Amino acid sequence: MTPAKWVRIWNERLPDIPLNLLAVPAAEASDVLRAGDADVGLVRLPVDRTFFSAIPLYTETTVVVVPKDHVITAADEVTVEDLAEEVVFHPLDDVFDWDRPPGEPAFERPATTEDAVELVAAGVGLLVVPQSLARLHHRKDLTYRPLVDAPESGVALAWPEGATTDLVEDFIGIVRGRTANSSRGRKAPAPEPKGRADGRTGDTAGARRKPAAGRTAGNATGKTAGKSTARNPRAGSDVSKGAKRRKPRRRA
Repeated sequence: MTPAKWVRIWNERLPDIPLNLLAVPAAEASDVLRAGDADVGLVRLPVDRTFFSAIPLYTETTVVVVPKDHVITAADEVTVEDLAEEVVFHPLDDVFDWDRPPGEPAFERPATTEDAVELVAAGVGLLVVPQSLARLHHRKDLTYRPLVDAPESGVALAWPEGATTDLVEDFIGIVRGRTANSSRGRKAPAPEPKGRADGRTGDTAGARRKPAAGRTAGNATGKTAGKSTARNPRAGSDVSKGAKRRKPRRRA
């Protein structure tokens, strides 16, 4: 596995929490998770779904690793029938769920993929593995071709169902491509309150509320005008609202 992208994103989002990677043989991955020596693992399917939660990620192409001067290299892809006369190594018992029909090649099982690669380089036989393992153990004197009718290997993200912590959820989100602002992402920034144009919170300047009913601009102006006229010294008290002009008294 090459989870470099996920590790980089983790370090960007959670720089204070180190993410330690542990490389183990595929056959031991489930035991490592059961023992609590790792929180989450990238494992090959199938896994025990009564104990593990698992998210299938992708399915790998199966290839056959051969010497570069082997006759098989003349083809772009091969079939199981093309290997009928070959000694074929298959070192990982748990990679393929393959019930071999009669007449198909017998599979020897070296202890490790690395041991099998050494045997292929020595011209002893060929090796059937998922493509990622062929790339991992690449040698200049070897190459590989897709084995089109062989079972494929599924890869999943797995963890003990009873140990689903916040950090496990964080890693699941990264693997699934959730952004930092996702509702299930870690440390998503809280939404800031909407502010007015003058810097105060509340309605913006361009969306102020309309005056309440009965207090329109015209009504307010009319009240103000009436009071101003009554107090205007030029107008005099005789022009105030409701006032009448008094007649001068006649002298005797």
